[in-house]
Amino acid sequence: MDLAEIDIAVLAGGLGTRLRNVVPETPKILAPVAGRPFLDHLLEWLIRQGARRVVLCLGYRAQDVLAYLNTRSFPPLKIRTVVEPEPLGTGGAVALARPLLASDPVMVINGDTFIDADLNAFLASHLASRAEVSILSAEVQDASPYGRLEIGPHDRVLRFQEKDAAASGPAWINGGLYLFDQTILSAIGRLSKGSLEHDILERMAPGVIHAFRTHGRFLDIGTPQTLALAPEVLIS
Repeated sequence: MDLAEIDIAVLAGGLGTRLRNVVPETPKILAPVAGRPFLDHLLEWLIRQGARRVVLCLGYRAQDVLAYLNTRSFPPLKIRTVVEPEPLGTGGAVALARPLLASDPVMVINGDTFIDADLNAFLASHLASRAEVSILSAEVQDASPYGRLEIGPHDRVLRFQEKDAAASGPAWINGGLYLFDQTILSAIGRLSKGSLEHDILERMAPGVIHAFRTHGRFLDIGTPQTLALAPEVLIS
C-alpha cells in the first residue's frame, strides 16, 4: 500500500484568528507564502509524495477556497470538499467528511502545518506497527509553543503533555498528521462536534498510539511570526 491508495483529509476550516492582523480577509489555508497560497504548496507537496485523493474540510470563508479551486487544478490529484455549517472542531470536521473517507487507513492533516517527512514511510511504519492510530511526531529545538509527546518503548505514545511556555529545549511534538484505521474513524464519526486531540487521542490508553518520528523541518503557519518563516521552509 502507498499514498496513492489513501484518502487524505485536510483540516482547513479554522478561523485563523492569530493571523487576522496580516491576512484579515483570507482563510488561513490561502495565506500567501512566497506569492502563492499555502494551499498550493501543501497540495503540490502531497502530489510529489504520490497522493491522489484529498478531501478538504472547509469552514471559515469556505466560499473563498471554493472560488480559488475553481481557478486552479492540481492533476493528478482528485480534490473533494466538505463545508461545515458551523464550527465543529477538528473531530467534528472529520466526522462530517466520514462518508468520503473510505480507505483503511485514512490520513488526516492539519491544514496549517507542514513537516518535511516521507509520508509513504509514515504509512509503512503505521501498517507494520499494527496500531489503530499513528501520529507523525516532529523533533523541535524549542518545544515551548507546542504540546509535547512522551514516547516510550517501541515508539508508543505514553502521554500528551500540555503546552508549557516554560518548557523550552528540544522535544518530540504532535506534528498534526495522523493515520486512523477505520475502527477509530468510526468512533470519530460519532462526534457531532469536538477535538481529535482532546476527545479522541488523549482519551486512548497509554501505549496504544504509534509515533512515527521524523527529524524533518516542522512549520505551523498559525501566527504572523511563523507565517513569515514559511518561505524558508517550503521553498528551500
